[in-house]
Amino acid sequence: MSKALSKAKGFKKSKSGLYLSMATTAFGAVTVAKQAKRARSESDTLRLIDAAVSAAAIATGLAILYRELKRLGDDDVLLG
Repeated sequence: MSKALSKAKGFKKSKSGLYLSMATTAFGAVTVAKQAKRARSESDTLRLIDAAVSAAAIATGLAILYRELKRLGDDDVLLG
């Protein structure tokens, strides 16, 4: 495995990689909010349920990423 490929694979476990993952996951919340708004205006219960489940998945994903970030930061006194 090349050095660049090895470095890229380790990026996901770095602080920057976790922040990027959190940002992209949170960006998905914008799509879910639009979906929920459209579902409410059309009185579409099934799409509203889909938006609620998607929102729960986003919240869970952010919680998991936050936990990983805290685990990385256990060695850092300033991060807390």
